[in-house]
Amino acid sequence: MRAYLRISGVLFGVITLLHILRLLLHWSAQIADWAVPAWVSWIAMLGAAALCTWAFRLVRQNRLSP
Repeated sequence: MRAYLRISGVLFGVITLLHILRLLLHWSAQIADWAVPAWVSWIAMLGAAALCTWAFRLVRQNRLSP
């Protein structure tokens, strides 16, 4: 279980960093014919950061319990 949580935390951390890069470097994103606005990356960044934090807190909590 701890390995799964660590991998999930790292994956969501990478996704968070990619959204930050998209916002800082003004990368465009497009799905089919729809140009994804920047505000979508703000929401996705916050969600991915929350999931990353949650995963690593669970890893730490799992380590402390017997």
